[in-house]
Amino acid sequence: MARKIGSRYTANQILGRGSAGTVWLGEGPEGPVAIKLLREDLASDEELVGRFVQERTALLGLEHPHVVSVRDLVVDGNDLALVMDLVRGTDLRTRLDRERRLAPEAAVAIVADVADGLAAAHAAGVVHRDVKPENVLLDMQGPLGPGGSHPALLTDFGVAKLIDSPKRTRATKIIGTPDYLAPEIVEGLPPRASVDIYALATVLYELLAGFTPFGGGHPGAVLRRHVTESVVPLPGIPEELWQLLVQCLAKAPASRLRASELAARLREQLPMLAGMPPLDVDEPETEAPEDAEESAAAAPVTEEQRVRRRGAVSLVPGAKPDSNRDTHTSMRVPGPDELAGGARGTARVPRAAGAPRPGSARHRVAARRRKVTFAVAGVVVAAAVGVGAYLATSGDDSAPPRETQSTSSP
Repeated sequence: MARKIGSRYTANQILGRGSAGTVWLGEGPEGPVAIKLLREDLASDEELVGRFVQERTALLGLEHPHVVSVRDLVVDGNDLALVMDLVRGTDLRTRLDRERRLAPEAAVAIVADVADGLAAAHAAGVVHRDVKPENVLLDMQGPLGPGGSHPALLTDFGVAKLIDSPKRTRATKIIGTPDYLAPEIVEGLPPRASVDIYALATVLYELLAGFTPFGGGHPGAVLRRHVTESVVPLPGIPEELWQLLVQCLAKAPASRLRASELAARLREQLPMLAGMPPLDVDEPETEAPEDAEESAAAAPVTEEQRVRRRGAVSLVPGAKPDSNRDTHTSMRVPGPDELAGGARGTARVPRAAGAPRPGSARHRVAARRRKVTFAVAGVVVAAAVGVGAYLATSGDDSAPPRETQSTSSP
């Protein structure tokens, strides 16, 4: 059912729902538009509305071929909306869900487009703060690029900053999507341009591998990995591309490349990636709870269970996720002892297909079975040795007794 948004726009059809609001296909004075209507409970926050108006100039001035431009910001009664260019296509998450992972050439071309868009945003003083596949749109009407990739555009600029008001987050909360959060955000530092580089490098890793480098399991464990764990190498990735990924996933923000540098370096990689098939990497298993029943833990994990386990914590209780990850999470900042992790660690290491992840419940069950097998084998060997010794000593009664060396004192 159509509804009016302000005096100039009409929202006709819902395109998607997220934890921050609903995206509509709309109509404006200049033709079709996309309208992101924020949730009513967010729109009723006077402080957020004030920030919304303050960001108007910065968001309206951000124009680039790889950025979904914001045409207008509407504040009308209970309606708080961003009116944006309409992109005819799909988002990168949808393509990932369909293909699981992309060929390196296409993945690098898409990320290079997004890096170009980020470079323009950072030059204008705008930090995205929520770079992830859900916020990358693929223009299906645009010309095909390297690897058959469609032009990529980054959307939802300003949404994370608008929601991240002091009243909502204070100094002990985190705004962002766990899988893509830079370590400095987890540690409570203010977000700067380098957080977008870290998130974009995480997206590139995910496009190549089919999973994020530190994701999976409870959001608290994901946040801890960002701070304490090193990224695990991907088999088959060219060394130059891998070193680029490692640099942009560095824990220290100053070690990462700028967006313009990243875009240029990625485009330099494209010729050597031409024709390379998607990497053959098995996705690591999500950690099982320590107190889980071994029989249940050893059971196969369905695709539905895997997706559900990887979910994040909603910013707004009861909010629906964009897809299998929520747009934002609102959590307390972990303490130093929590960030330090345990002796077992939490790294998600790629492994051979079907092999249990070290430290998981399936791994412990397999280890216990090996111990039982070794114990049984030991008993069998001992029995065989005993029988052999008996036969050797009793086979010839006429043999003279064997001499032994005495250890007693004279």
